Amino acid sequence: VQLQASGGGLVQAGGSLRLSCAFSGGTFSDRNMAWFRQAPGKGRTFVAAIKWSGQNTVYADSLKGRFTISRDNANHMVYLQMDSAQPEDTAVYYCAADRAGRTGSPSTLASTYNYWGQGTQVTVSS
Repeated sequence: VQLQASGGGLVQAGGSLRLSCAFSGGTFSDRNMAWFRQAPGKGRTFVAAIKWSGQNTVYADSLKGRFTISRDNANHMVYLQMDSAQPEDTAVYYCAADRAGRTGSPSTLASTYNYWGQGTQVTVSS
């Protein structure tokens, strides 16, 4: 399994950015997917996750209403729409894939996810 994240860059506070993650090398439509982020000098934290069906999403409480996770099972893509960006959103954003066939709600724990992309840098200027 390989994950390739893209779409990061520099955005002004209040602006929007859309991150993409391309999945390859395995089955996609039976895996939960997630986004995590790591700010400078801090640990990796949960951002959002989406069930394999796309019908169940989970968000970090502080990001609800500003970030939206979605997926396109036909094209093996996961997206993270970031709206009303804030300087504290500055981080490297990672997409992650769970093992195939897990039931239940998607996990918020990094240890659950077996596969990780290389990360894409997002910088929000004030």
